[in-house]
Amino acid sequence: MSRSHLNLGRVKVGDLRELGRQELLGILDRISGSKVLVWDECLIGPIGLIAEYSVLKEHDVIKMFPLNPAGLPALKADNVIFIIRPTVSNCDVISANIRLEERRGGTGLKTEYHAVFLPKKSLFCEKRLKEGGVYGSLSVCELPLYLYPLDTDLLSMELPGTFREFHIEGDPTSIHYAAKALTQLQMVCGTIPRIYGKGTGATQLFDLMVRMKREMTGYESTIKPQIDSLVILDRSIDLLSVLPTQLTYEGLIDELFGIQQSSVRLPAEKFSEMIGEGSGDTEQISLSSCEDLYSEIRGLNFNAVGPTLSRKARNISAQFEERHEAKTVRDMKKFVQKLPSMQAAKQSLVTHTSIAELVKEKIDSDEFLSTLEIEQEILSYVNSDRYLEAIEDLACKEYPFRKLLRLIAMQSLVSSGLKPKLLDMYKKLVLQTYGYQHLLTFENLEKAGLITLNSGQKTFGALRKRLNLISDIVDEQNPTDIAYVHSVYAPLSVRLVQHLEKPGWRNIRDVLDMLPGPSFEDTQQLNGAIRNHHRTTEQGKIVLVMFVGGCTMAEVAALRFLSQQEESSVEYLIVTTNIITGTGFIHSLETEIQTPLF
Repeated sequence: MSRSHLNLGRVKVGDLRELGRQELLGILDRISGSKVLVWDECLIGPIGLIAEYSVLKEHDVIKMFPLNPAGLPALKADNVIFIIRPTVSNCDVISANIRLEERRGGTGLKTEYHAVFLPKKSLFCEKRLKEGGVYGSLSVCELPLYLYPLDTDLLSMELPGTFREFHIEGDPTSIHYAAKALTQLQMVCGTIPRIYGKGTGATQLFDLMVRMKREMTGYESTIKPQIDSLVILDRSIDLLSVLPTQLTYEGLIDELFGIQQSSVRLPAEKFSEMIGEGSGDTEQISLSSCEDLYSEIRGLNFNAVGPTLSRKARNISAQFEERHEAKTVRDMKKFVQKLPSMQAAKQSLVTHTSIAELVKEKIDSDEFLSTLEIEQEILSYVNSDRYLEAIEDLACKEYPFRKLLRLIAMQSLVSSGLKPKLLDMYKKLVLQTYGYQHLLTFENLEKAGLITLNSGQKTFGALRKRLNLISDIVDEQNPTDIAYVHSVYAPLSVRLVQHLEKPGWRNIRDVLDMLPGPSFEDTQQLNGAIRNHHRTTEQGKIVLVMFVGGCTMAEVAALRFLSQQEESSVEYLIVTTNIITGTGFIHSLETEIQTPLF
């Protein structure tokens, strides 16, 4: 898929992609001869956003394989290049691969081995390669890629373990990477004058940024600032917004099928007319704003998608009917010129009608509707401090484990913690129904603050009123408030960003104090040559929102919605450590007790 649309926004995120691409191709070009790339599987998708396989082939890459403990496939190449995240397990696999090849005696061709750590190499990994006996057999370098553009206004670091590593394991590595990412972004987009933040992770990230900026004295960006303000939000300040089912078109696709790097795999039979027969069980569908229809419907509440698709179908049909009205050669020529764009629009309509049908099948199920009913009961503050029989009923029907924990966590957060007896009842229900191997997962959720004991405070009740988080009546077809993304609940994180513009965080100090972790507001000194630069008022402000620990597509949709309002003078650029769903977030916190074998 072409990524040329990435520079269509006010902030040229395509320039960041080009920077990463040149770094990657530079490493390949410094290694002479034919190359086989061996990928850490979690990097295959992200790197695909930077450089397609067709581009890599132009730089002597002849094959690509996933990293496999079983060894390398039979190959004839001058170089084997391992491209990996800096983890001990990856280093152990590389060591095993190289030792196995050396025992086999190779193919008679002298093969050089290279390890490219992304985004940074670590002393611990180099030590592990030495212990594995292969450090002398390979060259080691790093590829400093921190940000992957998913769209013109959305960048991801593709680090799904950030929240767990920082808040459960006490590992700040991802925070360091995030500081590097924002520093790199400012080298391309200019220094950001004003910075706001909330939460422990946000504060640590900012402190690291300040230190990095000090170390770069003399190398500051001389580019005119494209971004006016930066807001850094630690996911821990708003755990609730991760948990309710996302009800936007894009959010539901992610919830039900899983979007990976702006594409989704769906059952091929739904698209057989478009792709031909024999294409396998699934088909990869690209989801991007360069497709006009997707750009229009992705942020809509799903209940507004059907009417929009129907309207589009009528418009396209009317356009095709125009051929019958073409009386002259000139009229026919005009029609023929419009034909390619009309056919592309028709194809897009067919694709999204098929996707919408797949979504509709899922959300019409009893399980989905029961879940939605429980969520709305919890969020509406009804019986939020009582044992919910409906949750027990779901458990008895073998309801998915992670989805059940999602509901219990939602009730805990809305109730500002569960009463001891209620917590024990839910813990007993979960462990007896799904197995005692999940005991550590429950402890992780407690440590993360997702499921806690009530301390007697009603924090959410106060926040709910102060920030208008719950709306009983939401117009899903023509929304006037961000609550439409969940049909009842406005993401607290986005409300904070909204209040930053009006009335300003200083006027909601009491709200910020109710949320965990410190808050801060600071400025960054601009380079003398650009200090007097002023953007014209017609352009409006650009605010960068950084989520440390992940954000949902519903939160992204809510920020886009705010940008699109007539009275808005702000455009939002979103950076996140990764895109998450409630179920994926719970999954990232799991630790199973391994049953010993006797």
